[in-house]
Amino acid sequence: MLNFEKGLVAAVIVDDATGDVLMLGYMNQEAYDKTLATGLVTFFSRTKDRLWTKGETSGHTLELRRMWIDCDQDSLLIRVKANGPTCHTGNTSCFYTEVDIDAART
Repeated sequence: MLNFEKGLVAAVIVDDATGDVLMLGYMNQEAYDKTLATGLVTFFSRTKDRLWTKGETSGHTLELRRMWIDCDQDSLLIRVKANGPTCHTGNTSCFYTEVDIDAART
């Protein structure tokens, strides 16, 4: 069972077909329950201060396929079918900027 005592839990979103990491979002109990009830991944938006179902304006929804709770019961790994790009920039994944580790170490 997830532990929402400290508020939000992190949700790592992974493409079920490719295994690519698409995004990181946050859920409260209500977002978690809505995700399970509807089959569409719903988050709690910290900037909008409300529930937000991915794709509610763009149509680029995330269909729930599988879900795991981590050993500390404070984060989720969610595999989805992505219906369009996940990132609001139009990129498939929100993780498209690679850090130059060698340059960062100097």
